[in-house]
Amino acid sequence: MNRIGKYEVVRELGKGATSIVYLARDSFANREVAIKLVHADALRDQEYGKRFRKLFLTEASLAGKLSHPHIATIYDAASEEAGSYLVMEYVSGGTLEQHIAPETLLPIKTVMEIAFKCCKALDYAHQRGIIHRDIKPANILLTDDSDIKITDFGAALNVSSDTTQISGIGSPAYMSPEQLNEASLTHHTDMFSLAVVIYQLLTGHLPFDGTTGFGMMNQILTADPAAPSAHRPQIPARVDETVLVALRKEPGERYATWEEFAQQLANAFGKLEYADDKIADAEKFSTLRRLDFFRRFTDVDLWQVLRIAEWVRYGPDDLVIREGDVGTAFYIVVSGEVRVTKQGKVLNILGTGDCFGEMSYVGSRNLPRTASVVAADTVTAVRVSPEALSHATQTCAHAFDSAFLELLVSRLESANIRLSSLLMDGWIDTR
Repeated sequence: MNRIGKYEVVRELGKGATSIVYLARDSFANREVAIKLVHADALRDQEYGKRFRKLFLTEASLAGKLSHPHIATIYDAASEEAGSYLVMEYVSGGTLEQHIAPETLLPIKTVMEIAFKCCKALDYAHQRGIIHRDIKPANILLTDDSDIKITDFGAALNVSSDTTQISGIGSPAYMSPEQLNEASLTHHTDMFSLAVVIYQLLTGHLPFDGTTGFGMMNQILTADPAAPSAHRPQIPARVDETVLVALRKEPGERYATWEEFAQQLANAFGKLEYADDKIADAEKFSTLRRLDFFRRFTDVDLWQVLRIAEWVRYGPDDLVIREGDVGTAFYIVVSGEVRVTKQGKVLNILGTGDCFGEMSYVGSRNLPRTASVVAADTVTAVRVSPEALSHATQTCAHAFDSAFLELLVSRLESANIRLSSLLMDGWIDTR
């Protein structure tokens, strides 16, 4: 097969009983895409055709609706004589299935970071009324830079839809007790399934692993799983506790929200160390979310910031910006303090959440720096250049514009208050 619709087929990526996935080229958008072609015979099958059509239409209906850095984008959908197909974002790193065996496990901290990103993506979907219902390693893709993308929303439940939903969908090993009982589902079912995935990535074992399908389902409904550390002793108790809460039988006994689950995962990072000095994306995200500067940024915007920003560190008395130099980058202080000086005189002390160097961005031109900035102690800051910001989404750029506008208004108000105080104290001669 050379073409599917307007797309030039490059090669086959994989096949199943009802569909084939191809790598293809979209010459109009100048990008590689993955195309899932559902066989026409499968859609016409007397026994299962209706179900296959429903799954296809469910996923196709989400085209363009779920825009999140950790959800694989659906670009297009169509139905032709040879079969119906979905055009999706191509993710080259394979699925998490390659890391669920004891001999191919990822570092514990990497697993926790993947889990954090999944929480954020599933929370985004949940806020739009979507429950995935089939979270498993095969439906979580890895990118070349070790990021993740959740895919395959064919089994998704749209809680705001009036259409009849197909029951009994999901992969038994990852299904929640309420899913097995065909009870009403909430986001807690995806939470349970994700916890099973995390457990398997951490240990190389399923938390419920009967010798038969019935035995496994019985364990999911009745048995308490062993702590992950029983299989991998290096796993801290805090990680054990976080995973086991999400695996509780009753939905109401799991975390109330995805945000609570994500926060517990982020807290667990404190018990873990990387072999190098790398800061995990989940830690960066949680840190920026706490800063007042980013309070109006959506989660999607904040992930964009992580993609375009450079994290920099300075020791005490290190020069960050030199007065008179031409520079275009701006900085947000993540931790520590910096001194702002002009001709050797201290003008201000800036701390966590404060911004400096933004006037060159606001003025949209290269300007000499009007003051020097020196680290007062050990400082971590986020550095953003206009060039990097040009690669961000429009909404992310607008979020920066709004933050800078608030900052300028706040500084003008502070200046007016100081001026009024000086006038009242008689320090300024108004004659």
